Amino acid sequence: MNHGIDFLWVYLQTTPLLGLGITLLAYQAAQKISGRFGASTLANPMLIAVGLIVVLLLATGTPYPVYFQGAQYIHVLLGPATVALAVPMYANINQIHRSAAAILPAILAGSAVAAASAMAIAHLLGASRQTVLSLAPKSVTTPIAMGIAEQIGGQPSLTAVFVLLTGIVSIMLAGPVARALGVTDWRAVGLAAGTAGHGLATARVLLLNETAGAFGGLAIGLNGLFTSLIVPLLAEAMAWLMPQ
Repeated sequence: MNHGIDFLWVYLQTTPLLGLGITLLAYQAAQKISGRFGASTLANPMLIAVGLIVVLLLATGTPYPVYFQGAQYIHVLLGPATVALAVPMYANINQIHRSAAAILPAILAGSAVAAASAMAIAHLLGASRQTVLSLAPKSVTTPIAMGIAEQIGGQPSLTAVFVLLTGIVSIMLAGPVARALGVTDWRAVGLAAGTAGHGLATARVLLLNETAGAFGGLAIGLNGLFTSLIVPLLAEAMAWLMPQ
């Protein structure tokens, strides 16, 4: 029996079915596990699914490139999923227009604080220069963050990990922090989610409220733009203040 399972696993490693199947099954299992905890933000399906996949790959000795041969088909859908956020944005265009004067300075401040605080904390904790630069765009959606990291001397692959972790942490903390601060306006919740936790956090708040999802989608785009302008300036300031 074990020989048959081993043979099947080796066969699946040669096809895209492995990564695709593991990803779908892991997320389905994560949804059920999360449901047992009342869909708590601390039991987020994304975090659970990632953990299940990591454990499975380590237990079977499956290299990540082999897994990604199939998982890439889901990865490709991230782009269309992000673009689809335009639907709730269009439905809430009047609210966005009325809030325009507050949106731009709020996201600009959020972009600057997210990048500067991450760089400062990492530096104070003794991180290497490359790690600090890789961490700077961690609140931006992955393609933009990796591009920024590459331009300023960071490690794009490391940045991708930081982006994922940032999104997961944002999902876990967004609700408790908003309640602790007494924030009940869904527009503010959405802006905070999109600015701090990019697409992952925005997808979470979209499940709770369409307006929050609309403002989160807007924040993703503007935060990407502002961060691409701010982070290179911070990198130059870092190079001047802390030369290698």
